[in-house]
Amino acid sequence: MWQVYIKELIELLRDKKTLFFIVALPMVIFPVLFGLMGFLGAKAAVSEQEKVIRYLLINESAAPEFANNLFYHNDFKPVELKLETEAEIIEAIKADKLDLVIVLNKDFKSQFDNSETSVWKAYFNGANLIGGIKFKMQDALASFNEDLQKQILSKMGFDPAQFEAFKQPVDIEQFDTADERESFGEKIGGLIPYILIPLCLTGAMYPAIDLGAGEKERGTIETLLLTPISRFSLVIGKFLCITTTAIMTALITIFSMVFWSYIVGQMLDVKVVSEILASVGFLDYGLIVLLLVPVSAIFAATLLAISIYASSYKEAQNYMGPLSILVIFPVIVGMTPGVSLNLTWSLVPIANVSLAIKELLKGTIDYSLLIPIFASTGFFALISILFCVHWFNKESVLFR
Repeated sequence: MWQVYIKELIELLRDKKTLFFIVALPMVIFPVLFGLMGFLGAKAAVSEQEKVIRYLLINESAAPEFANNLFYHNDFKPVELKLETEAEIIEAIKADKLDLVIVLNKDFKSQFDNSETSVWKAYFNGANLIGGIKFKMQDALASFNEDLQKQILSKMGFDPAQFEAFKQPVDIEQFDTADERESFGEKIGGLIPYILIPLCLTGAMYPAIDLGAGEKERGTIETLLLTPISRFSLVIGKFLCITTTAIMTALITIFSMVFWSYIVGQMLDVKVVSEILASVGFLDYGLIVLLLVPVSAIFAATLLAISIYASSYKEAQNYMGPLSILVIFPVIVGMTPGVSLNLTWSLVPIANVSLAIKELLKGTIDYSLLIPIFASTGFFALISILFCVHWFNKESVLFR
């Protein structure tokens, strides 16, 4: 068994494709991709904040003070267009002739004097996730509403101090009991297993294809079966080799994330990042790796069984494609708001590991729940291995 394991591992390490997925992908490419995504996201946010909104006011004479405030606002620029119907307004926005149209109520003055709420209409394209137009319009309107409130209360004899108390009768002094590590873990803790677990699958997938369908395609499976090694030892040796590559991918990814986060924190003088990473102890990092072992075993055994069944490299890839999609669903549980690790979730494979990694990064895990997590994932790993061994012993599968 160990001879098979060492032989297959050495051959895989000689394969440039395997080395790419085990080393290059988690160590270099993913940090670059995430860094690029962060840079582009930040650039888009800054660009949206600096964007000058082209606007048009209809019935401008109904509220000249608001029109004047908007005209001298740095974030707004008036556009000269003649639009009358709602269809024309929508068409002009879709044609990118302007960004915002506000239709003022003609009866605003009389409604204001009679203490009635005046309803205005605003048209804009809200498809942008950042929502810069909407927020800037709301800020401008909030400022105008505050001026109107001051006018009303001034007529009623309220001074500025009374106005502030009237506007906000109760203020809350907030004390957040969550430390920086817990807040950090809650925000990105669900993202880490979303990266690690699929990477374990990817790290196991290509070696599994090579050690199963690849053997068939190369015609070496018959030669391997003629050696004086039991089929049980052959399949376990291959299984251990695939599991090793999956775990190595996870280990390198964890090291890469900690290393690059620390480097970026030092370069940008963001000490809080380094402090949070340092607050996650070696025990927690070790537990994250241990949690990935039975998950990697499940992936390795399942993928090897699929690869043994497939008659060619391409057929194995076709079978394994849907598995990548299925794995994502339990992993997403860790990113779902309001879902936390409990006894029920600790029994659900993959989802339990995703939630446990999140809790470990937050520093709020109940260590007693690790027992049912390891028990349930270990049980499913054992079932997967036994099925793989059974599958490998079927002649109709090996030589289909």
